[in-house]
Amino acid sequence: MYQILVVEDEARLREFISLYYKAEGYHVTEAENGEVALALFKKNTYDLVVLDIMMPKIDGYEVCHQIRNKSDVPVIILTAITTEESELRCYDLGADDYVTKPLKGKTLVAKSKRLLERYLKSEVFAYEHLSLDFKSRLLKVKNEIIDLTPKEYELLHHLIAHKNIALSRESLLDAVWGYTFYGQTRVVDNHIKKVRQKLGAYSFLIQTVSKVGYRFYVQ
Repeated sequence: MYQILVVEDEARLREFISLYYKAEGYHVTEAENGEVALALFKKNTYDLVVLDIMMPKIDGYEVCHQIRNKSDVPVIILTAITTEESELRCYDLGADDYVTKPLKGKTLVAKSKRLLERYLKSEVFAYEHLSLDFKSRLLKVKNEIIDLTPKEYELLHHLIAHKNIALSRESLLDAVWGYTFYGQTRVVDNHIKKVRQKLGAYSFLIQTVSKVGYRFYVQ
């Protein structure tokens, strides 16, 4: 389940954007200004950010700059500013796409899918004799195929996609299980235990981060 952060100060438009993503099965978090967006980004992990420019407190340019300093997550600028100067500035700041209003929801989602595919394009994660194929969902440990349940795969995939980042139990719960399991963080612990067992000699790659959650760490 992809995690989308939608940053837009106009409430009706923000809700409209969110509906398009939710219709595709994505989980959406909304932020009404740049300050809220940065606070959310600091606490959680997202697979894509849709970002307005003209907002109170902290504008989209600065939000994009701060996000890009911390992460290579795809950023789509969605704005009423149509000048080439603004577009070039956003690309210089690290934005991946620049979409002008009025909103074309289906086009925005199509662009998002393309970016997400590219972002997670490393189709195979490999470490020594461990590999995870993102397309076939095959986990191999020392050339042996290891069966993963759908949730075990999603959990491992999410950890690898955000490798070397400490992820809270809550953010993992939200990313893999959604709000249905809100508050049931033991579900995460139980699945981490099972995934570690299946990783065998490579179980050490999933580190426990005290008072936070877990991290998939590779040097």
